[in-house]
Amino acid sequence: MRKQKINIVTLGCSKNVVDSEYLMNQLSVGGWEVVHDSNDPSAKVVVINTCGFIGDAKEESIDTILRFCQAKEEGIIDRVYVMGCLSQRYKNELESEIPNVDGYYGVTDLVDIASELNVSYRPELENRRLITTPEHYAYLKISEGCNWGCSYCAIPGIRGKHQSRKFEDIVDEAKSLAAQGVKELLVIAQDTTYYGFDLYGERRIAELLAELEKIDGIEWIRLHYAYPTNFPNDLLTVMANSSKICHYIDIPFQHISNNVLTKMRRGISKEETLELIDNMRKSVPNIAIRTTLLVGHPGETEQDFKELVEFVKAVKFDRLGVFTYSEEEGTYAANNFPDEISEEVKQQRMEEIMTIQSAISEEKNLARVGKTFRVIVDRQEGEYWVGRTEFDSPEVDQEVLFVATNSHSVGIGSFVDVTINRAEEYDMFGVLGVF
Repeated sequence: MRKQKINIVTLGCSKNVVDSEYLMNQLSVGGWEVVHDSNDPSAKVVVINTCGFIGDAKEESIDTILRFCQAKEEGIIDRVYVMGCLSQRYKNELESEIPNVDGYYGVTDLVDIASELNVSYRPELENRRLITTPEHYAYLKISEGCNWGCSYCAIPGIRGKHQSRKFEDIVDEAKSLAAQGVKELLVIAQDTTYYGFDLYGERRIAELLAELEKIDGIEWIRLHYAYPTNFPNDLLTVMANSSKICHYIDIPFQHISNNVLTKMRRGISKEETLELIDNMRKSVPNIAIRTTLLVGHPGETEQDFKELVEFVKAVKFDRLGVFTYSEEEGTYAANNFPDEISEEVKQQRMEEIMTIQSAISEEKNLARVGKTFRVIVDRQEGEYWVGRTEFDSPEVDQEVLFVATNSHSVGIGSFVDVTINRAEEYDMFGVLGVF
């Protein structure tokens, strides 16, 4: 008999991507033909993995649910299931307002979803996934939840307290990914630098990265979502001495004003933040620091914002993104601070910082013209091959575009040397080889 086909639709962050991939493997082993983010009309069952973090993400999730429910009403598909952060957070409301969904499940309900789909969940396969990213890179989630309780963040209420995965399970999964052809691991969690403290009484992120480095086939290891408070400095030592751990770190600082940092409950001061950045650059001289900032938090004054602007100008981050504050029910900020800053002002503040960052990025890229970088190739677009340096993560950072003739050995997932001959704010262009 032909296998029944199921479509897994993933919204939101990379942690949701990993959750979908775990589910896809269980369903595939259980007899389903699994497709991902597909428009295949023969996939009569759909599971939507939702995001419920901020307003725009919630809106996208609801729109997606309604679209598939409409397809169900039209007889295009037979069943619709919803999982993930949105249904974890708003299950009762969703069941009332969108009753046409066949079942709502939270972020840790994979066993129940599998059972609903007549699949016996197999615990021995918990470290195995069907990856949905390009074959040469994959996300590696090392923990779940968060203990910090930042004022604006709903994640602890959705995903719970920090729970590290066992050290050996992570290494086992990474070896499995390498056996599938993965060359780059993107290490993720809500806070990667807290890894191990709950299980082992100490932070073991440096030790974990050092162990991952030993895996044959893995050539790059990239760290995302570090937290600045009580940052483990042994991580920088491991990074500086490694040939595989990318000299790159994603560490959201959110703000620099002590007034706002206190209101945000970040547990770190302006002075400690500047000291940490200085230590990072001294310990790993060519490190690329990616950060995220949040503007418009309740209580952010014009002076606080000016302080943030001067911080961005002075530090000159390699990569930077900005969010505007979104009041989320149940968070400390929503319960204690009125959201009095207008959306117009929030937007203006975000755009001002991104304009400054654009000039910084262009300046840094122009300084790279004439230099040669090792690049991993992600895809081909027209005449260009498109890849990234070790200082750039997929989806969120800039890319390197180059042309290759038939005489060059280039393929998706391969590593090549590219000499930069032209640069823009967020992209670089080059030619193959060292010149």
